Amino acid sequence: MSAPIEAALDSYLRHVSIERGLAANTVAAYRRDLTLYAGWLQGAPPPAEPVAGLRQITAAHISAFVRYLSCREESPLTAASIARVLSTVRGFHRFLLEEALVDVDVARETKPPKLAMRLPKAISIEQVAALLAATDGDDLLQLRDKALLELLYATGARVSEVVSLNVDDVLAEVLDEEVVRLTGKGDKQRIVPVGSYARSAINAYLVRARPLLSARGAATPALFLGVRGQRVSRQNAWLIIRAAAERAGLSVAVSPHTLRHSFATHLLAGGADVRVVQELLGHSSVATTQIYTLVTVDTLRDMYTTAHPRAR
Repeated sequence: MSAPIEAALDSYLRHVSIERGLAANTVAAYRRDLTLYAGWLQGAPPPAEPVAGLRQITAAHISAFVRYLSCREESPLTAASIARVLSTVRGFHRFLLEEALVDVDVARETKPPKLAMRLPKAISIEQVAALLAATDGDDLLQLRDKALLELLYATGARVSEVVSLNVDDVLAEVLDEEVVRLTGKGDKQRIVPVGSYARSAINAYLVRARPLLSARGAATPALFLGVRGQRVSRQNAWLIIRAAAERAGLSVAVSPHTLRHSFATHLLAGGADVRVVQELLGHSSVATTQIYTLVTVDTLRDMYTTAHPRAR
């Protein structure tokens, strides 16, 4: 990879990290995508030609790169993954044009592959109740798990948002004001109501479990702690939910995101406005939230087919 391309990649990654303030994980994903792209440019097969500098890249290179991603022998990417990589590449080329490093944005017209419509996987209200009931008990970890799962379902939060919470984030807001401030993608904050079940579970955990867990490790402001007193990770949370699902005897796969999907689906089925759900989930576009309306329509259709005497 020639110095001009390498230097431009470094400049772009500094730009998204410092000036745009993207999260470290997002910047790392951009770096992986662009490293793949730059490596491919160096040995691009026909009809494209290998390039040594930024101004040699053409629209043909971008199109050929997208085709390569879908059919490479080592591990072809799915349409969703290709769309993500292409989004990164297009952002890089926009940056090159804005910085006057090139005269034209050669990636502008390249379209991502069409994505199949995938409905979010949600579980029923009864299954959620069984999952939460599986964490009942007075054991330290049962109290913690109950608070964690109740908060995930009460707020529809991403698991990363919940495990990153500190004690100070909930002491006043959740227990007194009945809301919690969540920090989502791009460090965007939103206020989400928290119901009485979650507040009660959090209070029980803070009073009866967290002090004892905290004494097992170094001092940390983290809200949810592991057995050694450290902050619970996203992986820990996934294992906690999987174990609860097994104890509840659920036959479906359950992950932290399942509770987020269930939160949105149950709200919409109960009559909540899609734009309210959008705000609660922290979606930047209502189009992302509207996929949940397809779930509720499917449910209504199934109920109609089953119940109406002339539906079949």
